[in-house]
Amino acid sequence: MLDNQQKIAVSAEQLEVIESALHTQSKILNVQAEAGGSAARQRLNEVKRLLALLSQQKPAKTPERCPRGAFGWLWTRCLD
Repeated sequence: MLDNQQKIAVSAEQLEVIESALHTQSKILNVQAEAGGSAARQRLNEVKRLLALLSQQKPAKTPERCPRGAFGWLWTRCLD
């Protein structure tokens, strides 16, 4: 991977697509690495490092407020 860094503007939706694609790539590389591909193992490690970096950089989701009904004060958590 390159040592230089460059900042780009990416929307939250685009970041989700990138992260999903990296998860898919990780699964493919894992199968290739298990078949004995040393290059696939190295690339898999790079993808895993990038996924870890993305998860650290991703802003924490703020919990949505629970709808309150007549007995909303009884709820201890939101129900789906």
